[in-house]
Amino acid sequence: MSNGNGRSLRIFAGRLSRVLAERVCRRLDMPLGDAKTLVFPDGELLVKIEEDVRGRDVYVVSSTCEPVNDNLMELLIFCDCLRRASAERVTLVIPYYGYGRQDRKDEGRVPITAKLVANLITAAKADRVLTIDLHAAQIQGFFDLPVDHLPASKVFLDYFATIREELGDLCLVSPDVGNVKVAEGVANLLGGDLAIIFKRRLSGTEVRTGDLIGNVKDRTVLMFDDMVSTGGTVVKAAHAVMEHGAKQVIVAATHPVMAGMAAEKLANSPISKVVVTDTIPLAEDKRRALGDKLVELSVGNLLGDAVRRIHEDRSVSALFHEAAMKR
Repeated sequence: MSNGNGRSLRIFAGRLSRVLAERVCRRLDMPLGDAKTLVFPDGELLVKIEEDVRGRDVYVVSSTCEPVNDNLMELLIFCDCLRRASAERVTLVIPYYGYGRQDRKDEGRVPITAKLVANLITAAKADRVLTIDLHAAQIQGFFDLPVDHLPASKVFLDYFATIREELGDLCLVSPDVGNVKVAEGVANLLGGDLAIIFKRRLSGTEVRTGDLIGNVKDRTVLMFDDMVSTGGTVVKAAHAVMEHGAKQVIVAATHPVMAGMAAEKLANSPISKVVVTDTIPLAEDKRRALGDKLVELSVGNLLGDAVRRIHEDRSVSALFHEAAMKR
């Protein structure tokens, strides 16, 4: 595939994002680029590109998920390797942006690591970043290069539209005040009311759930969040809405971080479905723990369409305006 400037397109993948990258390539009807990452006995990484990329428009698909530091380093090495191989343009496709929760100084003597990661990517001389559902939208401003920030809501809405009738009387619940805007937007598109649960994070693993504002009695509750990390927030929120008479609880989250025993917590909770995307590859033990509760959607087509538009120098935001007009 070539654009109007004659640059041909190539897509490569980090080790853990290969399956997603192959889905992106299927959307674009092209093969995945030939590259490999070698790990030395001391843990150092070597990325080797096995084909010519001189003058090409190159995309590297790699989530900086667990192990976060290894995947981040692989991404930076990939970028350096492509730069030294004379690629014309290098776009880093980061479906899940690790360290995104460290986006501000919320107390004294702590870092802003989301900004540090942005600095590292800029120093590696990437031309552009493409990502999905950043934990905080202001992270885009941490970069001194173009950032295309895609919402995964289109993928979720397409899925929930297919089962809308069986959901019945619907109530969108935001598990915290920071996600109210997303929940409100989904409520408007799917048709449903909005409720909010106040929460207070006491530590990285402990969350205190507060009051529920709104009516969930005899309704299907749909909770939207950008990620499920330890599972503490959504599980406590699920118990809270069930105590208020909810009929069932469905959780939807873009990034299935699933740290520690999160999958087991969700499996043993009143949540009936856990709907996530493939921005992060789920380990088999987590899949087994969730069992029939797990519904995995793919962002491969979403990323593929965005890559095509970037490659052809067309608007990426127009992709979502067009989708909204069709609803």
